[in-house]
Amino acid sequence: MRVVVDLSRCEGYAQCAFLAPDAFRMHGEEALMYDPNPDDVRRDQVLRAAAACPVQAILVDLLEGRDAPAEARSS
Repeated sequence: MRVVVDLSRCEGYAQCAFLAPDAFRMHGEEALMYDPNPDDVRRDQVLRAAAACPVQAILVDLLEGRDAPAEARSS
C-alpha cells in the first residue's frame, strides 16, 4: 500500500492522525507527517483516515498484485 498526501491541500484537520495514528501524525499545529508505505495490517485504518479527510488530500494506492512476485500473481 502506498500513501500520498497533497500537503498543499492539507489544512491540518488531523482526522487522519486520529483515525490512523501509526500512519499519520501532526508535527506541531499545522505540519502533517505520514508513512508513505504503511503496513497492510493498517489498511482499514488508513482507508478510513483517507475517507475522513475533509479536503480529500490523501491518496491511497493499494498496489494489489503489482508488488507480488509473478508466481504469486498467477495463483
